[in-house]
This record gives sequence, structure tokens and C-alpha cells, in this order.
Amino acid sequence: MKTAYEILKENGQMSRDVLAASVNGELCDLTTEVPEGAEVKPITFEDDEGKKVFWHTSSHVLAAAVKRLFPDVKLTIGPAIDNGFYYDFDTGDVSFTPEVLEKIEAEMKKIIKENYREERFALPRDDAKKLMEERGEPYKVLLIDRVPEGDEISFYRQGEFIDLCAGPHLYSVGAIKAFKLLSCTGAYWEGDSKNKMLQRVYGISFPNKAMLDEYLAKLEEAKKRDHRKIGREMDLFDIFEEGPGFPFFFPKGMVLRNLLEDYWRKIHREAGYQEIKTPIILNRKLWETSGHWDHYRENMYTTVIDETDFAVKPMNCPGALLVYKRQLHSYRDLPIRYAELGLVHRHELSGTLHGLMRVRCFTQDDAHIFMMPEQIKDEIIGVYKLIDKVYSTFGLKYTVELSTRPENSIGTDEAWEQATNGLKGALDELGVQYKINEGDGAFYGPKIDFHIEDSLGRTWQCGTIQLDMNLPERFDITYIGADNQRHRPVMIHRVVFGALERFIGIITEHFAGSFPLWLAPVQVKILPIVDSCREYCDKLAARLDAEGIRYEKDYRSETINFKIREAQLERVPYMLVVGEREVTDGTVAVRSRKTGKTAVMRIDELIANLREEIDTKAL
Repeated sequence: MKTAYEILKENGQMSRDVLAASVNGELCDLTTEVPEGAEVKPITFEDDEGKKVFWHTSSHVLAAAVKRLFPDVKLTIGPAIDNGFYYDFDTGDVSFTPEVLEKIEAEMKKIIKENYREERFALPRDDAKKLMEERGEPYKVLLIDRVPEGDEISFYRQGEFIDLCAGPHLYSVGAIKAFKLLSCTGAYWEGDSKNKMLQRVYGISFPNKAMLDEYLAKLEEAKKRDHRKIGREMDLFDIFEEGPGFPFFFPKGMVLRNLLEDYWRKIHREAGYQEIKTPIILNRKLWETSGHWDHYRENMYTTVIDETDFAVKPMNCPGALLVYKRQLHSYRDLPIRYAELGLVHRHELSGTLHGLMRVRCFTQDDAHIFMMPEQIKDEIIGVYKLIDKVYSTFGLKYTVELSTRPENSIGTDEAWEQATNGLKGALDELGVQYKINEGDGAFYGPKIDFHIEDSLGRTWQCGTIQLDMNLPERFDITYIGADNQRHRPVMIHRVVFGALERFIGIITEHFAGSFPLWLAPVQVKILPIVDSCREYCDKLAARLDAEGIRYEKDYRSETINFKIREAQLERVPYMLVVGEREVTDGTVAVRSRKTGKTAVMRIDELIANLREEIDTKAL
């Protein structure tokens, strides 16, 4: 048989850019032998699969360098991730300081220059274990023990370095033209705090230096935009050591938060939703009925009240089901759309917490829609359009994924097939491009996930639409049909922001704290040049107040240039400079944060302009 490389070359599809091959839809090494008649496609760094192959091989180069420098360090796992790669090491007494990472980088450069091939080979289970035992790799032995009986156990050799790996990999490591080790953090073996703490080294690599330089420049910009930093600078929000993972919002942060909630309520009223509120703590019986007690308990906070087990809700859906079930509904009532800004709590490992992006308590902008099966497509289309409207308001692009049934799931094959086809049908009618994400659905149903893209090109999973035919069965909810018989409704779970706190973190970084006027906690700052202008400034403030425009007055005895510079640093959209000429003429000098230009206008004109920018939610 010919290899994928040979077939691509014969077809004129082989070039330096080709990193791997797709053989009948399966990602393979270029050296893979291909059955006659198979469909072979080239995979490059432009493809997501190509990036994963490139970064996976880079993780092997990292591991090989570490083993050369520190032979006693033990290998664990080293996957490609969304942005680069990492490798976890049991380092014993060795600490991977920044100086050590520099030494590892230098050794990686040597290995890349040596241009070793990535050579795959396979062994029977006993031989595979013996090889790893002889090489002193106990974690690899553990992983081999978990491979199902009869499955092939494959390895990749790269010079003297050998790693247990399913692949695929680059043909040779010389394709890695530019890389950088980014950081080293602690990580528990298999993410379990009961296991040993390892050292995780993160890295990034590219086929050329220009791509690396561009990436590192974005990283620097991301540091400047870090929502934790901006949150403190603008006095919006923070997390204190007294409550890891539990965010505090300050007065200006609450202005931002309340504006988002007000907007959320307005668009949901217009879309026919009814707002509800459900309790934070509910008893164990409810969570057993929903399936969370069996499938999600390790992420739940529990307590005992009157000798009965209770749980702090990690999700809002069981409460919404109780609201629906409180009375009998007719088919004429459906669809029923319940919306809730529900505070939920989930236990997250301390090492995973990250500002507002990963917290232990957050507000989900949930909604649960109860409908007849024939209403599925129309309701999903309606939710999709609502989510699209919201993201467009913030200038956020997005991509869509359809996630299918996971291994740990409830419900029948028939219910899952019907639910999955319902989601596909709606997306196809909308003409939406989407990817299939096999096995990543919720345990109770398939879902559509929305991945928004920020101003730095980073993606964040926020909105989701989950179709559920299982919880209605578990809670035995019904409606009376046109035939006067009881029928089972279908349920949609959906969020738009996702977690309100996380969305605030995302847009803080997206706008770098320079929020559009309608969202800015302080919309204008009034800056008198001399004290004699204060009375005029007070009247200006009263006009702004009457129009609902948020302002601050800076009456400090500082120079006007100093006041403008401070307001600019505070990211205030407009600075209203008032001197004796403005007082005499009944005008104000308006300096824009965005353009840095100043325009003199009458107060009525100023307010009309501000009002239009706010009302249109201009970006």
C-alpha cells in the first residue's frame, strides 16, 4: 500500500505546508499506509486539525528536552490544546523556574535543529509496559493498564526519546520553526486534588517566526486587557482572599451589571418570556429526580437542614420544572417561556479559578421553554435569532457547534435522535454553518453552543441551546392536548450571556474597559478650568441628571490637562471642559475619549447627541 504522503504527491497536493493527512475523515500521519480507493486530503496549519498535530509534536519536543536535561523527571501527558500545548511533569525536587525554562527552550532548539523524524511503532500490552518500566515512567505504565484489552498500544520515537502516544504527528520536528514556552503552573495528576501535584509547562509554536511574533504581541495586549487588572483600575469588581471564586461588585460595577440585566429583561419581554425566580437551596429528592445528584454531585455544595440533605443549586432547570408543574397546562398555553437570572454555585478546584472567567458562584441568564414536539424548530429558530441580536449589539462575531450525546447520559436512543435532529433541522433552515462536536452534549440532551470572538480573536463559549426530552419525563410534566389527553412537552434550556459575571469579564477585555457609552459606568466627566465656573457646571450636571446621563464632577484644584489625562485613564467616554468662554457663550467643550478631538457645542446639542448614542447602543 502507498502512504498518505505518496498519494498526496501523486495528486499534486503535497507541499511544505502539509503537516498530516485526512484518510476517509480520520486524521493520520503522512507515513500512514492508505487502503486503495481511500479519500486522502492534505491537512495544513490553516486547519484546526493541523494546528493540533503541530502542537502535539511540539509537546513531544518539550518532553524530550526535559528528559535530556533532567533524566529523573517523570513524564505524564502532553496534549495539544486550543492555543498551543502543555506537558505535565513529575519533577521531584526540580523546580521549573523561568531560568530553567530558558534552558529547556535552548535544548528544544537543538532537538529541532537535529530534525528527528517522528517514528510510530506498536507493541503488545506486556511489552509496552516492560518498555515504560525499563525507562522509569510509572505514569505511562498506569495509562497502559487502562487501554482496553486487544487495543493497539502505540509509541512515537524521536531520536532517543520515546513516548506513549496515539498520534498523529509531524513527519519530522524540523517543521517547528518558531516556539516559546509561556509559563509553568501546578497541576494535579488527572485533575484530582487527592493526587500528586505536577508541574505543567505551557508553550506555543508556529511554522514561521512572523506568526509567533504576532501571537506574542496579542498576548501582551491581552495582559493589558486583563479584566482583573481593569476591574481594579476602574473600581468595578474584584475577588478577595476571604472568598476565592466568589466575586464582589462595587458601585460602578453594579451600574454595568444592572445595565446588562435591564437590557436582558427588555429583549426577553419583547420575545414573550416571563421572568421567574427560584430558591438557591432545594432538597436532595429534587436533585435525585433531576439526575444531578448522581451525575453532578462532586460539583455541588451540600448542607443538612432538619436532618434532611439539601444542595445549593448548580443549575436553575429543576426549579423551572417545579414552576411549570404547579398547574395543569393546555396545548393552547404552549410554548411557555420562563426566564431567570438565577444565582448558582458550583465547586471548582482552586487551581482552575480565574477572575470572573472561572468562579464558584455566578448568575446564569437562564430560560426554559416548554413546548409541543411540533414547535421545536420554530422555538429553536426564535432563540437563535435572540442570541444573534444580543451578540450583534456588542459587536461580537461567533461560530456555532452542535454537540451530540456523551457517554455519561440519560434517556433513550430514540429521544436523543429526535432531539439531535430537531437542532440540526433548525440550523439547516437558518442556513447556519456549524461544526459537529461529537459526545460533548449535556447528560440530558444535545446542544447548540455559541463561541463568540473578541477583539483579540480569542473565542469564548457563552450561549447555548439545549434540547431536553428527558427531564420532562423524570419530572412527569404534561399538558392537555387538543384530543383532551395528557401529553409530554419538550423542554429547551438556553442561555445568552452564559454566566453574567463571565460575560462581564469577556466584554471588559473585548473593549479594554472602554465600554460604549450606553454601558459606561461614568458616561461624562465635568471638568471646570477655574473655580468660578462651578456654578455653571452644577447647572450642567442638573441637566444631565434630568436626562438620566451618568456623570462625575472633578472640582479638584488641579490643572485641566491633569484632569483630562485622569479621565482618559478612567476610560470616561466624554470629558466636558468648561471655562469662562463656555460660561459666557452657554456652551461646553466636549472631548471624545475615542478620537481625542474636542468640539464646542450648546448643551441642548450635547444632550441630544449623547441621548442618540445611548439609545442606539452605538459601539
